[in-house]
Formats: sequence, structure tokens, C-alpha cells
Amino acid sequence: MKYKHLFFDLDRTLWDFDKSASQTFTLLFEKHNLKQKGVPDLKTFFSTYNKHNDVLWESYRNGDLKKEILRDLRFVHTLLSFGIRDEALAVTLSEEYLYYAPRTVYLFPGAVEVVKKLHTQYNLHLITNGFEEVQHIKIQTAGLEPYFTKVITSEAAGVKKPDPKIFEYALLKAGANKSESLMIGDDMEVDILGAQSFGMDQIFFNPEGSPHQEKPSFEIRYLTEILDILAMKP
Repeated sequence: MKYKHLFFDLDRTLWDFDKSASQTFTLLFEKHNLKQKGVPDLKTFFSTYNKHNDVLWESYRNGDLKKEILRDLRFVHTLLSFGIRDEALAVTLSEEYLYYAPRTVYLFPGAVEVVKKLHTQYNLHLITNGFEEVQHIKIQTAGLEPYFTKVITSEAAGVKKPDPKIFEYALLKAGANKSESLMIGDDMEVDILGAQSFGMDQIFFNPEGSPHQEKPSFEIRYLTEILDILAMKP
């Protein structure tokens, strides 16, 4: 058996981040009567947040923005887009989002089935850029915790994917070698190219079949295909 250690990304690989976030934003929109405060509708609220979050998260990933600032600032900017200057509301939305989102469980089809089966023959680990306390809650609420030996967060590692140092840190924590390790993730730049440049094989989880010019070790649209790659019967 070539591989002994499988390293999974969490968000948008096992955890359906977009469904979970959308449901959480529905709750926040209704709970805080945001329509009456000047936000036209839920869809606009969510898309505006995503626009600001993407920009700020990139700064955070590059080390230009601290986590504590990112958490509230993305909601400050979102509310300002609708002419709402209410920092207290932004902080409340931030706190409630971080509470409810990791407890609003949506997994990709086959996630538990695949992880449970792989666990019988492989050492499973997670490598995530997400906030440490949030990611651990997700793993627990989703029932995934028993299957993973190590959970490597960028906060603990001190660097974020795709920095090769986080993969080096992950292997050290897991007691693994590159040649016996496989990275599984949905983000081409962060997960796949990051692992590739480090010298680790990869499985690109591409559920939408999005076109690209890269050459990952393997590519799948469904998580159950991992079992085929590793010659394990579904």
C-alpha cells in the first residue's frame, strides 16, 4: 500500500461550507431584522458579505491582517455597504456567526461513509486554514472527530496553506513521510498546488467540474471516488 497517511482539507472538501454559511446567514438576517435596517434582501446580504470576506481573508492568509480584526471587519464593511454604521451590530453578527456556523452541519455526500471506511486502513488527518476553535467544533458536531488522528490548523502551525512549512509541520505532527502521504482538498492553489510544490501527492476534489490547466495527481467529483483511487470497494 503506497499511502499510509491521508491529509484532508475541511471546508468545501468534507464540510459543505457554502450551505452551512447560507443557512446561518438566513438565521442572522431574520433574527436582527436586517431588512428593516436597510439590507434589501438575504441574497444581497450574503453576496455582499462574501465579497468583503474574500478580500479580507486573502489579506489574512497573506499575514497582512490579524484574525481578531478580520472576524469583525468583514461585517463592518458589509453593513457599511448598505449605509449602516453600527459597529455594535457588526460585532454581534460576527460573534453569532462564529457560534452558529460550525454548529450548522452540512457535509458533502459520502463524507462520513468515506472517512469511516478509510479510517480502517489509513491514518487520517486534517490540514485547515480555518480558525482553530471553529474547526474543532465543526469536527465534533459533524461526528468526524473519532476518525482523525491529527488536526493541523494554520494557527497552530504559524503558517497557512499553501506555504510548504504547514505541510512540513503536518508531516512532523503525524510522524509521516512525503512518499506515504496524500493531500485531499478542493482549493487548487491552496491545497493542491501547495502540496504539489512541497512534493506530496494530491487528490483534487472538484465537485463542479471546474476547468483548469493544472495536473494534480488525481481528480474527483465525488468523495466516494477516493475509495476507487485507493482500491477500496465503496
